[in-house]
Amino acid sequence: MYLGIDLGGTAIKLGLFDQELVCIDKQTAATNSLAGAAIVLKNLVTAIKKILQDNQLTTNQVKRIGLGVPGLLDLQNGISLFSPNFTDWENIPIIAILEKEFAIPTVIDNDVRMNLFGEWTLGAAQELSDFVFITLGTGLGAGVVINHQLLYGATNSFGEIGHLNMYREGRPCACGSSGCLGRYVSARGMVKTAADYLAEGQPSILRDWLGEDWQQLTAKMISKGFDQEDALCQKVLQETGEIFGFGLVNVINLYNPKKILIGGGMAKAGERLLAPARRVIQQHALKISAAACQLELAVLGSAAGMIGAASVAAKKFA
Repeated sequence: MYLGIDLGGTAIKLGLFDQELVCIDKQTAATNSLAGAAIVLKNLVTAIKKILQDNQLTTNQVKRIGLGVPGLLDLQNGISLFSPNFTDWENIPIIAILEKEFAIPTVIDNDVRMNLFGEWTLGAAQELSDFVFITLGTGLGAGVVINHQLLYGATNSFGEIGHLNMYREGRPCACGSSGCLGRYVSARGMVKTAADYLAEGQPSILRDWLGEDWQQLTAKMISKGFDQEDALCQKVLQETGEIFGFGLVNVINLYNPKKILIGGGMAKAGERLLAPARRVIQQHALKISAAACQLELAVLGSAAGMIGAASVAAKKFA
Protein backbone atom coordinates (compact mmCIF):
# COMPACT_ATOMS: atom_id res chain seq x y z
CA MET A 1 0.00 0.00 0.00
CA TYR A 2 0.97 3.61 -0.62
CA LEU A 3 -0.46 6.68 1.05
CA GLY A 4 -0.77 9.80 -1.13
CA ILE A 5 -1.51 13.06 0.69
CA ASP A 6 -2.31 16.54 -0.58
CA LEU A 7 -1.75 19.10 2.19
CA GLY A 8 -3.88 21.99 1.01
CA GLY A 9 -4.55 25.39 2.50
CA THR A 10 -8.13 24.40 3.31
CA ALA A 11 -8.20 20.60 3.40
CA ILE A 12 -5.92 17.61 3.85
CA LYS A 13 -6.78 15.03 1.20
CA LEU A 14 -5.57 11.47 1.79
CA GLY A 15 -5.71 8.51 -0.58
CA LEU A 16 -4.76 4.92 0.08
CA PHE A 17 -3.51 3.15 -3.05
CA ASP A 18 -2.55 -0.41 -3.94
CA GLN A 19 0.45 -1.55 -5.99
CA GLU A 20 -1.32 -0.65 -9.25
CA LEU A 21 -2.21 2.82 -7.93
CA VAL A 22 -5.87 1.90 -7.62
CA CYS A 23 -7.47 4.01 -4.90
CA ILE A 24 -8.72 1.87 -2.02
CA ASP A 25 -9.98 4.69 0.19
CA LYS A 26 -9.88 8.46 0.26
CA GLN A 27 -10.60 10.82 3.12
CA THR A 28 -10.53 14.53 3.87
CA ALA A 29 -9.72 16.49 7.01
CA ALA A 30 -9.59 20.20 7.81
CA THR A 31 -6.16 21.84 7.63
CA ASN A 32 -6.80 24.94 9.78
CA SER A 33 -3.98 26.62 7.87
CA LEU A 34 -4.24 29.92 9.75
CA ALA A 35 -3.95 28.29 13.19
CA GLY A 36 -0.18 27.78 13.05
CA ALA A 37 2.24 24.96 12.26
CA ALA A 38 1.60 22.92 15.40
CA ILE A 39 -2.14 22.65 14.68
CA VAL A 40 -1.65 21.82 11.00
CA LEU A 41 0.84 19.07 11.84
CA LYS A 42 -1.46 17.69 14.55
CA ASN A 43 -4.33 17.58 12.06
CA LEU A 44 -2.11 15.85 9.50
CA VAL A 45 -0.97 13.15 11.95
CA THR A 46 -4.54 12.61 13.17
CA ALA A 47 -5.80 12.25 9.59
CA ILE A 48 -3.12 9.66 8.75
CA LYS A 49 -3.95 7.64 11.86
CA LYS A 50 -7.63 7.69 10.98
CA ILE A 51 -7.27 6.41 7.41
CA LEU A 52 -4.98 3.62 8.61
CA GLN A 53 -7.35 2.66 11.44
CA ASP A 54 -10.42 2.79 9.20
CA ASN A 55 -8.74 0.37 6.79
CA GLN A 56 -7.35 -1.83 9.57
CA LEU A 57 -3.78 -1.28 8.44
CA THR A 58 -0.62 -1.24 10.50
CA THR A 59 2.23 1.07 9.59
CA ASN A 60 4.18 -1.98 8.39
CA GLN A 61 1.63 -2.50 5.63
CA VAL A 62 2.27 0.93 4.08
CA LYS A 63 5.43 0.98 1.97
CA ARG A 64 5.77 4.72 1.62
CA ILE A 65 3.99 8.01 2.16
CA GLY A 66 3.99 10.66 -0.57
CA LEU A 67 3.12 14.15 0.59
CA GLY A 68 2.45 17.31 -1.41
CA VAL A 69 3.24 20.47 0.56
CA PRO A 70 2.54 24.03 -0.61
CA GLY A 71 5.39 26.49 -0.82
CA LEU A 72 9.18 26.20 -0.98
CA LEU A 73 10.95 23.00 0.05
CA ASP A 74 14.39 21.65 0.84
CA LEU A 75 13.81 18.33 -0.88
CA GLN A 76 17.19 16.89 0.03
CA ASN A 77 16.59 17.33 3.77
CA GLY A 78 12.81 16.94 3.80
CA ILE A 79 12.11 20.42 5.13
CA SER A 80 9.22 22.72 4.27
CA LEU A 81 10.95 26.11 4.18
CA PHE A 82 8.01 28.44 3.69
CA SER A 83 4.38 28.43 2.62
CA PRO A 84 2.32 31.54 1.84
CA ASN A 85 -0.84 29.53 2.60
CA PHE A 86 0.04 28.73 6.23
CA THR A 87 0.56 30.91 9.30
CA ASP A 88 3.86 30.63 11.26
CA TRP A 89 5.19 28.01 8.87
CA GLU A 90 8.94 28.13 8.32
CA ASN A 91 11.64 25.45 8.28
CA ILE A 92 9.31 22.59 9.23
CA PRO A 93 11.20 19.22 9.20
CA ILE A 94 8.10 17.48 7.94
CA ILE A 95 9.69 14.20 6.83
CA ALA A 96 11.46 13.77 10.17
CA ILE A 97 8.21 14.48 12.01
CA LEU A 98 6.17 11.94 10.04
CA GLU A 99 8.85 9.23 10.00
CA LYS A 100 9.28 9.57 13.77
CA GLU A 101 5.52 9.29 14.27
CA PHE A 102 4.81 6.41 11.86
CA ALA A 103 8.16 4.81 10.92
CA ILE A 104 7.02 4.84 7.28
CA PRO A 105 9.48 6.13 4.63
CA THR A 106 8.16 9.47 3.44
CA VAL A 107 8.82 11.60 0.35
CA ILE A 108 7.70 15.16 -0.22
CA ASP A 109 7.39 17.57 -3.11
CA ASN A 110 5.60 20.80 -3.77
CA ASP A 111 1.83 20.25 -3.80
CA VAL A 112 1.51 21.66 -7.29
CA ARG A 113 4.15 19.28 -8.65
CA MET A 114 2.32 16.39 -6.98
CA ASN A 115 -0.86 17.48 -8.78
CA LEU A 116 1.17 17.68 -11.99
CA PHE A 117 2.45 14.14 -11.45
CA GLY A 118 -1.14 13.00 -11.01
CA GLU A 119 -2.23 14.50 -14.33
CA TRP A 120 0.93 13.19 -15.98
CA THR A 121 0.23 9.68 -14.68
CA LEU A 122 -3.50 9.26 -15.19
CA GLY A 123 -4.90 12.57 -16.39
CA ALA A 124 -4.84 15.20 -19.12
CA ALA A 125 -1.03 15.39 -19.40
CA GLN A 126 -0.37 11.74 -20.27
CA GLU A 127 2.42 11.45 -22.87
CA LEU A 128 2.89 15.24 -23.10
CA SER A 129 6.49 16.47 -23.39
CA ASP A 130 6.03 20.23 -22.94
CA PHE A 131 3.33 21.59 -20.67
CA VAL A 132 2.63 23.84 -17.71
CA PHE A 133 0.31 22.77 -14.92
CA ILE A 134 -1.31 25.50 -12.84
CA THR A 135 -3.38 25.06 -9.70
CA LEU A 136 -5.88 27.68 -8.67
CA GLY A 137 -7.02 27.17 -5.11
CA THR A 138 -6.25 28.99 -1.88
CA GLY A 139 -3.22 30.31 -3.79
CA LEU A 140 -1.74 29.93 -7.26
CA GLY A 141 1.06 27.52 -8.06
CA ALA A 142 2.62 25.95 -11.14
CA GLY A 143 4.92 23.24 -12.43
CA VAL A 144 6.74 23.25 -15.75
CA VAL A 145 7.70 20.27 -17.94
CA ILE A 146 10.09 20.87 -20.83
CA ASN A 147 11.22 18.06 -23.13
CA HIS A 148 9.79 15.40 -20.79
CA GLN A 149 11.64 16.86 -17.77
CA LEU A 150 10.00 18.46 -14.75
CA LEU A 151 12.12 21.51 -13.93
CA TYR A 152 13.10 22.33 -10.34
CA GLY A 153 15.73 25.09 -10.38
CA ALA A 154 18.53 25.84 -7.92
CA THR A 155 16.19 26.05 -4.91
CA ASN A 156 13.35 23.79 -6.10
CA SER A 157 11.19 26.82 -6.87
CA PHE A 158 11.07 26.77 -10.66
CA GLY A 159 7.78 28.02 -12.10
CA GLU A 160 6.54 30.10 -9.15
CA ILE A 161 4.34 32.15 -11.44
CA GLY A 162 2.03 32.94 -8.53
CA HIS A 163 4.71 35.42 -7.52
CA LEU A 164 4.96 37.20 -10.86
CA ASN A 165 4.76 40.89 -9.99
CA MET A 166 1.65 42.24 -11.70
CA TYR A 167 1.54 45.61 -9.94
CA ARG A 168 4.39 47.73 -8.63
CA GLU A 169 2.41 48.61 -5.51
CA GLY A 170 -0.27 45.98 -5.10
CA ARG A 171 -1.68 43.71 -2.44
CA PRO A 172 0.96 42.58 0.07
CA CYS A 173 2.04 38.96 -0.29
CA ALA A 174 3.35 36.58 2.36
CA CYS A 175 6.46 36.14 0.22
CA GLY A 176 7.51 39.65 1.25
CA SER A 177 6.70 41.34 -2.05
CA SER A 178 3.46 42.92 -3.24
CA GLY A 179 1.27 42.82 -6.30
CA CYS A 180 1.87 39.09 -6.87
CA LEU A 181 -0.35 37.29 -9.39
CA GLY A 182 -1.59 34.80 -6.79
CA ARG A 183 -2.95 37.62 -4.61
CA TYR A 184 -5.46 38.37 -7.36
CA VAL A 185 -5.91 35.07 -9.22
CA SER A 186 -6.81 32.59 -6.49
CA ALA A 187 -9.83 31.86 -4.33
CA ARG A 188 -8.60 34.25 -1.65
CA GLY A 189 -7.71 36.83 -4.25
CA MET A 190 -11.05 36.75 -5.99
CA VAL A 191 -12.92 36.94 -2.68
CA LYS A 192 -10.77 39.94 -1.73
CA THR A 193 -11.66 41.67 -5.00
CA ALA A 194 -15.37 41.09 -4.43
CA ALA A 195 -15.17 42.18 -0.78
CA ASP A 196 -13.44 45.41 -1.79
CA TYR A 197 -16.26 46.23 -4.19
CA LEU A 198 -18.86 45.40 -1.56
CA ALA A 199 -17.05 47.66 0.92
CA GLU A 200 -17.38 50.48 -1.61
CA GLY A 201 -21.14 50.01 -1.44
CA GLN A 202 -21.65 48.44 -4.85
CA PRO A 203 -24.94 46.52 -5.17
CA SER A 204 -24.86 42.75 -5.51
CA ILE A 205 -26.91 39.63 -4.92
CA LEU A 206 -24.10 38.68 -2.54
CA ARG A 207 -25.59 41.14 -0.04
CA ASP A 208 -28.86 39.21 -0.13
CA TRP A 209 -27.01 35.99 0.61
CA LEU A 210 -24.57 37.28 3.22
CA GLY A 211 -25.86 40.55 4.63
CA GLU A 212 -22.75 42.25 5.98
CA ASP A 213 -21.02 38.98 6.97
CA TRP A 214 -18.50 39.03 4.13
CA GLN A 215 -16.22 36.63 6.00
CA GLN A 216 -18.46 33.85 4.68
CA LEU A 217 -17.98 34.87 1.05
CA THR A 218 -16.50 32.16 -1.20
CA ALA A 219 -15.28 31.91 -4.78
CA LYS A 220 -18.11 29.45 -5.43
CA MET A 221 -20.66 32.09 -4.45
CA ILE A 222 -19.11 34.54 -6.90
CA SER A 223 -19.44 31.98 -9.72
CA LYS A 224 -23.04 31.37 -8.69
CA GLY A 225 -23.71 35.11 -8.77
CA PHE A 226 -22.10 35.29 -12.21
CA ASP A 227 -24.57 32.69 -13.47
CA GLN A 228 -27.43 34.77 -12.08
CA GLU A 229 -26.13 37.75 -14.08
CA ASP A 230 -25.07 39.72 -11.02
CA ALA A 231 -23.05 42.68 -12.31
CA LEU A 232 -20.54 42.72 -9.45
CA CYS A 233 -19.81 38.99 -9.72
CA GLN A 234 -19.43 39.26 -13.48
CA LYS A 235 -17.02 42.18 -13.06
CA VAL A 236 -14.97 40.26 -10.49
CA LEU A 237 -14.59 37.21 -12.70
CA GLN A 238 -13.87 39.37 -15.74
CA GLU A 239 -11.11 41.25 -13.93
CA THR A 240 -9.68 38.11 -12.37
CA GLY A 241 -9.65 36.36 -15.74
CA GLU A 242 -7.92 39.28 -17.42
CA ILE A 243 -5.18 39.44 -14.78
CA PHE A 244 -4.78 35.67 -15.15
CA GLY A 245 -4.51 36.14 -18.90
CA PHE A 246 -1.62 38.58 -18.55
CA GLY A 247 0.13 36.10 -16.26
CA LEU A 248 -0.38 33.37 -18.87
CA VAL A 249 1.03 35.62 -21.59
CA ASN A 250 4.29 35.56 -19.63
CA VAL A 251 4.05 31.78 -19.23
CA ILE A 252 3.53 31.24 -22.97
CA ASN A 253 6.27 33.65 -23.99
CA LEU A 254 8.78 32.23 -21.51
CA TYR A 255 8.13 28.48 -21.65
CA ASN A 256 6.52 27.90 -25.06
CA PRO A 257 4.33 25.01 -23.80
CA LYS A 258 2.11 22.86 -25.97
CA LYS A 259 -0.56 22.85 -23.29
CA ILE A 260 -1.43 24.76 -20.14
CA LEU A 261 -3.58 22.74 -17.77
CA ILE A 262 -5.62 24.46 -15.07
CA GLY A 263 -6.46 22.50 -11.93
CA GLY A 264 -7.44 23.21 -8.34
CA GLY A 265 -10.76 24.04 -6.76
CA MET A 266 -11.10 27.42 -8.43
CA ALA A 267 -10.78 25.78 -11.85
CA LYS A 268 -14.47 24.94 -11.42
CA ALA A 269 -15.14 28.52 -12.51
CA GLY A 270 -14.27 27.20 -15.98
CA GLU A 271 -14.92 29.52 -18.91
CA ARG A 272 -16.22 32.25 -16.59
CA LEU A 273 -12.54 32.71 -15.75
CA LEU A 274 -10.81 31.31 -18.83
CA ALA A 275 -12.76 33.22 -21.50
CA PRO A 276 -11.34 36.63 -20.55
CA ALA A 277 -7.92 35.03 -20.08
CA ARG A 278 -8.07 33.62 -23.62
CA ARG A 279 -8.89 37.05 -25.03
CA VAL A 280 -5.87 38.60 -23.31
CA ILE A 281 -3.62 35.80 -24.55
CA GLN A 282 -4.87 36.27 -28.10
CA GLN A 283 -4.13 39.98 -27.96
CA HIS A 284 -0.81 40.02 -26.12
CA ALA A 285 1.09 36.71 -26.35
CA LEU A 286 3.59 35.91 -29.07
CA LYS A 287 1.36 34.82 -31.94
CA ILE A 288 3.17 31.65 -33.01
CA SER A 289 3.68 30.47 -29.43
CA ALA A 290 0.07 31.20 -28.49
CA ALA A 291 -1.28 29.41 -31.55
CA ALA A 292 0.66 26.27 -30.60
CA CYS A 293 -0.59 26.28 -26.99
CA GLN A 294 -3.89 24.85 -25.75
CA LEU A 295 -5.44 26.18 -22.54
CA GLU A 296 -7.50 23.44 -20.92
CA LEU A 297 -8.90 22.31 -17.60
CA ALA A 298 -7.24 19.39 -15.84
CA VAL A 299 -9.39 16.27 -15.49
CA LEU A 300 -8.57 14.62 -12.17
CA GLY A 301 -10.01 17.32 -9.96
CA SER A 302 -9.32 17.06 -6.24
CA ALA A 303 -7.82 13.57 -6.67
CA ALA A 304 -4.81 14.78 -8.69
CA GLY A 305 -2.62 15.61 -5.70
CA MET A 306 -3.29 12.30 -3.98
CA ILE A 307 -2.63 10.32 -7.16
CA GLY A 308 0.56 12.25 -7.87
CA ALA A 309 1.83 11.83 -4.32
CA ALA A 310 1.12 8.10 -4.47
CA SER A 311 2.90 7.92 -7.82
CA VAL A 312 5.99 9.54 -6.33
CA ALA A 313 5.74 7.26 -3.28
CA ALA A 314 5.63 4.25 -5.61
CA LYS A 315 8.74 5.66 -7.34
CA LYS A 316 7.02 6.02 -10.69
CA PHE A 317 8.83 9.35 -10.77
CA ALA A 318 12.36 9.06 -9.38
